[in-house]
Amino acid sequence: MDERNGAVPPSGDVPRAVVGSTSPAATPADEAAMDLALVEARAALDSGDVPVGAVVLGPDGAVVGRGRNVREAVADPTGHAEVVAMREAAATLGRWRLDGCTLVVTLEPCLMCAGAVLQARVPRLVLGAWDEKAGACGSQWDVVRDRRALHRVEVVPGVRAEESATLLRDFFHPHR
Repeated sequence: MDERNGAVPPSGDVPRAVVGSTSPAATPADEAAMDLALVEARAALDSGDVPVGAVVLGPDGAVVGRGRNVREAVADPTGHAEVVAMREAAATLGRWRLDGCTLVVTLEPCLMCAGAVLQARVPRLVLGAWDEKAGACGSQWDVVRDRRALHRVEVVPGVRAEESATLLRDFFHPHR
């Protein structure tokens, strides 16, 4: 079972790694892309996977990659939505560097996915719900904005956060 639980900080709380920082505002394109990521998240439910979805927007704003959690569906420990979407984007663009792209994901990426974001040189990340248990982009850790990293990522948090978190809470409720 994926342990990413989609916990959203209580109203008014800010994950400790971003206290005092200002997050960039979401754009209408971010909202539209999150709609697509939520469609992917809902589709993950069909295979019993945790409902997390992602899309990658190319430099021109077109969708170049889509992904949903597929760990259960294909028995792949790396089958997180972000990794699946970035693999598809790399194949579509014909390059591993996703510079100029935006990753939009319904749940804050974990350590593995945050590392993949850095390795792919994704400059911008739009996320829905914070993951207070395993998030690595501002809640538990802030890998993508660590000053020691060779690449830093702009993080736009909280886009459709409640809808993303509700999907996750509804999924995990019977399991608790």
